[in-house]
Amino acid sequence: MTDSPKSSTFSAEGITAPLRHLIFRRIWLASLLSNLGALIRSVGAAWAMTQMTSSADKVALVQTALMLPVMLISMPAGAIADMFDRRVVMLVSLGISLAGATALTALVWLRLVTPDLLLMLCFVIGSGVALIDPAWQSSVSEQVPAETLPAAVALNSISYNIARSVGPAIGGIVVATAGAVASFALNALLYLPLIIALSLWKRISEPSHLPPEKLNRAIISGVRYIANSPSIKIVLIRSVITGVIGGAIIALMPLVARDLLRGDAQTYGITLSAFGLGAVIGALNIPEVRKRMSGEAAIRACALSMGGALAAVALSRDLILTSAALVLAGAVWMTAWALFNIGVQLSAPRWVAGRSLAAYQAASSGGIAVGSWGWGRLTDAAGVDSALLVSAVLMLISPLLGLWLRMPRINARNEDAQALARPDVRLALTDRSGPLVLEIEYRVPQENARAFHNVMQDVQLFRKRNGAYGWSIARDIADPELWTERYHCPTWLDYLRQRNRSTHSERALDRHAASFHVGPEPVRVRRMLERPFGSVRWKDEVPDRAANEVLLGDHTGTRT
Repeated sequence: MTDSPKSSTFSAEGITAPLRHLIFRRIWLASLLSNLGALIRSVGAAWAMTQMTSSADKVALVQTALMLPVMLISMPAGAIADMFDRRVVMLVSLGISLAGATALTALVWLRLVTPDLLLMLCFVIGSGVALIDPAWQSSVSEQVPAETLPAAVALNSISYNIARSVGPAIGGIVVATAGAVASFALNALLYLPLIIALSLWKRISEPSHLPPEKLNRAIISGVRYIANSPSIKIVLIRSVITGVIGGAIIALMPLVARDLLRGDAQTYGITLSAFGLGAVIGALNIPEVRKRMSGEAAIRACALSMGGALAAVALSRDLILTSAALVLAGAVWMTAWALFNIGVQLSAPRWVAGRSLAAYQAASSGGIAVGSWGWGRLTDAAGVDSALLVSAVLMLISPLLGLWLRMPRINARNEDAQALARPDVRLALTDRSGPLVLEIEYRVPQENARAFHNVMQDVQLFRKRNGAYGWSIARDIADPELWTERYHCPTWLDYLRQRNRSTHSERALDRHAASFHVGPEPVRVRRMLERPFGSVRWKDEVPDRAANEVLLGDHTGTRT
């Protein structure tokens, strides 16, 4: 996403550049087959539900069952992706989905499946997808160079939508000729190439000199980072709203084929293929969209086009006209989601990439899941065409959100800065020692006070998203040039993590704040161990030593 048409572009011919890398190409091709199997299974599950019940609510719940796990377990999945070997996480996730698909095949074969059991097994398969997505998407940056990352993200979207363009048609033929059981069996088999491709990937990870966080702390760290990252929060809010409103077309597609077009499983496959074809077209044109339009302008154009396409689908009773509208809907739907995805990937540093992408997945999938349930209920009450028209109207007015939640400008990936050496201390500390109190003293001329205070508001955000709490900035009433920044870290280990999580742009902001400092002495940093009454073990410590440090060298940054 960009706010300037000239920023962060990549050429259309460069979109194939990631395929020159063997690891990415092998996994991409295998994921294409896996996505194909997933789309074939989706056709079988949705159509099987329409055969077992006439309730639009139950039909829409198939999509909810597949998407709801993403909303529920995305943050733990993102934390796991950041904590452990992402290749292993992906293999375990595929094993869960494979087990669910195999069980579904067996139960349908034995004629033991019921609507509730179908939904439960769809939930199991969706859980595997929810676990793999953060690890998969955050591992893309390990498979290709940084300059080809946007193209790799677009190619992954294309992979899914190539499968969507042909998978539903194949699924419709498979279901029409061999029944839903064949679609479920094919889904299970097509997981195997991706399992093999990941097994062949000899992933090289950079070992951290700090121990990994525990799962609960890792989740908290991810939530804290997102809560203090304005750009990611805006993307997540817009994703939820887009998913809730636009999810109608995804959830109600089987009913469009059955009730509006009076068709069968093959008709349903054709409509899904039209939507998928449009999505491929949209993904291929993402470089051009990013080149010519700002992020906000692109999202507005997508919303207006989507609203028109939804209205056309609601009013049409002709397969050709409906398919044409679905091609447009698929193109703008894919473009919007790819822009959201790229924005999150380029905003989040590597240490929290999995959790940030998990939050994005939770927002988008949660929006679609909740929206699918709501559109199903509205359809039961008012009909398919009325529900789609309501969705179209809401989509047409959704660009007004840009007045309050304007899409942020993203220029390039915000890479982690080089790790800093541990500061010298003269007090016996363990990783669990804490809380740590940091005080940083600046001497700022009074004429620069307002500018300095404004910069410190941005400093506050990056300190807090990297692990600090209780942040404050105070001005000495007896010496107005003296400012003290103060914040806490729970433990010494948390402080070391917070110190080394900063990105290049955050380090630059830190240096900018320090540039306001004047005087013969450098910026002064105090690192203190907070000691509640009765907590000091004197024999373990060296008395009369202060854990204070005056930074040496130039005044270009505090390096706290």
